[in-house]
Amino acid sequence: MQSIMKLPIYLIGLMFLVITNQGLAASKSDQAKEKRWEEQIVPSLLVGEAVKLKTAGVEFLGLYAENDTDKAQGGIILLHGIGVHPAWPEIIDPLRMNLPEAGWHTLSLQMPILKNEADGKDYPPLFDEVPGRIQAGVDFLKAKGIKNIVIIGHSLGNTMATYYLATKKDPAVNAFVAVAFGPGHPDDPRMDSYKNFSKVTIPTLDIYGSADFDRNLKGVDKRRKVAKKSGNTKFRQVRIEGANHFFSGMDDVLLQRVRGWLKKNASGT
Repeated sequence: MQSIMKLPIYLIGLMFLVITNQGLAASKSDQAKEKRWEEQIVPSLLVGEAVKLKTAGVEFLGLYAENDTDKAQGGIILLHGIGVHPAWPEIIDPLRMNLPEAGWHTLSLQMPILKNEADGKDYPPLFDEVPGRIQAGVDFLKAKGIKNIVIIGHSLGNTMATYYLATKKDPAVNAFVAVAFGPGHPDDPRMDSYKNFSKVTIPTLDIYGSADFDRNLKGVDKRRKVAKKSGNTKFRQVRIEGANHFFSGMDDVLLQRVRGWLKKNASGT
């Protein structure tokens, strides 16, 4: 410690910067934040139950709701957007709670997150944890005898979904619904949404709002071209007039469109 204290101040600052950057390069999900989310949302659940899943020695939260009809269609895994949780009131929870009425078991996963001030460009180090979490969700549903699985992502959840679908390709996952699909962060191959999407050939619904973020709207044609080039003949794009990135005030419209597409393209057992 004495030898460090004798260094010029600018060198101490440089050492601190290097150590900090090294820490970011090796960052993992903010476990304390995950715990706070869990303590906040689990006691107030109105639909479904909390389950604990595990991958690579790390436990994480899932919210599971069983099909509420006489005939189950399959299971849906929901992946939330940046920094939030599996009961997020925009997009995720409305689908999580209402799709069981259409014959679907739902499992919403807590995906890796960072502190509130982090943005997408800070997330690449966490993507090494993504396939394991999604696979744990797939395995959970398969253990319940659910053979037909669909992944629904929102925003960064789509970037996570395409990374998983491009690398794991579990045959039980038969369809993909992308709500407010964006480009991710192409500088890192794990977060290059379009490149990873080029390897996805299962039926896909790309549903977005006319008032989504510009960077997402600019990719509408590109996503269609990527799907065509990859031979995905069951790719469909749906534009919802007036909907923003979070489908604020339009949960019913989103649910209706997703339910209709699932019935035609992904029903099973």
